[in-house]
Amino acid sequence: MRLTIVGGGLAGCEAAWQAAERGIGVDLYEMRPEQTTGAHRTGNLAELVCSNSLGSNLPNRASGLLKEELRRLGSLLIACGDASSLPAGGALAVDRDAFSSCVQGKIENHSNIRLIRKEITNIPEAPAVFASGPLTSPKLLKALQGFSGEKQLFFYDAIAPIVHFDSINMDVAYRANRYDLSDSQDGDYINCPLNREEYQRFREALLSSKRIPLKNFEVEIESGVDAGSAQYFQGCQPVEIIAALGEKTLAFGPMRPAGLTNPRTGRWPYAVVQLRQDNLAADLYNMVGFQTNLLFGEQERVFRLIPGLENASFERYGQMHRNAYITSPSLLVESLAFKQKPGLFAAGQLSGIEGYAGNIASGLVVGINAARFIWGLAPLKLPTTTMTGALLHYISHAETKDFQPIKAMFGLLPKPEDDQHRSKKDRYSFYSQRALADLDQYLMSVEGF
Repeated sequence: MRLTIVGGGLAGCEAAWQAAERGIGVDLYEMRPEQTTGAHRTGNLAELVCSNSLGSNLPNRASGLLKEELRRLGSLLIACGDASSLPAGGALAVDRDAFSSCVQGKIENHSNIRLIRKEITNIPEAPAVFASGPLTSPKLLKALQGFSGEKQLFFYDAIAPIVHFDSINMDVAYRANRYDLSDSQDGDYINCPLNREEYQRFREALLSSKRIPLKNFEVEIESGVDAGSAQYFQGCQPVEIIAALGEKTLAFGPMRPAGLTNPRTGRWPYAVVQLRQDNLAADLYNMVGFQTNLLFGEQERVFRLIPGLENASFERYGQMHRNAYITSPSLLVESLAFKQKPGLFAAGQLSGIEGYAGNIASGLVVGINAARFIWGLAPLKLPTTTMTGALLHYISHAETKDFQPIKAMFGLLPKPEDDQHRSKKDRYSFYSQRALADLDQYLMSVEGF
């Protein structure tokens, strides 16, 4: 019996690898490059569309804990991320091409995996995994809608611009990590400082700039949803939307200067725009937190008002696209199998998990659970004290009324049973230590892991 997996993104590739490593024959379907999504640039597997950062690597951060759990669970994609990492302070940032090449090479050379370049437009026979991502094709979305009986949900997601390093004015910009949290002497981030007047001028230009109409990004699917009413994912709002929320929302958000001392002044600037290395050659840098839907010409005009980017040359402009996801709490059980058809699974952002590491985690668990389903074994049920287990529990048990994709956060974990009063730092360290200890203990008890 072979396993069908739809989607060659992060979740789909991780699921394929985990099932194949357990002796299951896998047919992995990816519609690119014959069919495009409007956001992907290549037909490569595991292409990173938005940021090149997989989040914090620090053990007392939610994302850092999640990645450490994935390392212990044998994640292929986290291993590829570690192998293609770039300097990024305490975060795991990767060279996009090297990361994708690592994943694709492993998938293509696995004897149990057959990669098929073809669009799937109908519900496949079980066992199967839907990991087609937030940019699932309209035809498959219609099939999923008919299968689930639910209206398709969506939010708008945006991509940040990438600039050429040699176009950054380093006489103005400076290298630094926030609060010097890095082993690098020079600093892994390039910082463009703004004083109050420069910040206000930039914000006013941002607010008055022209945007690409949202209708250009609509997926043509008869969902019954009012496509004209924009719904933005809170973790990835366009910078112009953040600016409109208040005079200082940018300065306390993506342009927060705290801990970024300017060596030329010895002080924190009023606001700052950070740039993070985007490839191994270090000739491309992306604008951290600057997802946008401005017209391309407006991006050049407005972003060149940022000190240090006066002559910025753009490798890629920011853009926006619509992301689809299902109402997981009403459709999925904790193993991420559909309630109405246990042999069908969903993984990745389509299932309601946000963030690269979260997508990988869902793919890992689904790949293992699909293999266990075929072998007649009980699915994994990771402790909810682990970040992976807590994510899966949330998306299968949350209230459906305001359900939206969620990323790793310590608020998902159960509070300590003791009554000790811990500082925030100590509480997060406790959560991490407890999670890893519980994960290790659980894995020792799992038959056939």
